[in-house]
Amino acid sequence: MMALDTVDRGILRLLRADARMSNAKLAAEVGLSPSASLRRIRLMEQAGVIRGYTALIDTVQSDSTIAVIINITLERQTEDYLDRFEAAVRKHPEIRECYLMTGGSDYMLRVDVESAGAFERIHKEVLSTLPGVLRIHSSFSIRDVLAARLKVRRSSSIS
Repeated sequence: MMALDTVDRGILRLLRADARMSNAKLAAEVGLSPSASLRRIRLMEQAGVIRGYTALIDTVQSDSTIAVIINITLERQTEDYLDRFEAAVRKHPEIRECYLMTGGSDYMLRVDVESAGAFERIHKEVLSTLPGVLRIHSSFSIRDVLAARLKVRRSSSIS
């Protein structure tokens, strides 16, 4: 595990806000030379601290997908049950996120669907076949509240 200092954490904070920020601007923001900044980024990539980069798609302007948040409760919380469940989840690319949770459910998953019918297929063919599942509770999102924050941040950085 890589030890992160305040400069590394600053780099990560800036990359979370804008992963397309130029290295020169990022370096200036954290007080490094561009080459030192790039070296730190590469080290964090190699150590797995930075696992990749992605594009956040505005679902209103794209295919109008609906995020579905799914809480899963397992029959048991033994290491074997957790391992089998997690291994099965990794085989399904339609599951976009999966978190081991504390509280009322064991896992929280997110899938993106085009319609309730598309979710019905995922529920029947994927979720209900995952090993050790006792209960599935699904909630459909209405709107991404933080997406507006990203739009504001993007438009202010363009100006």
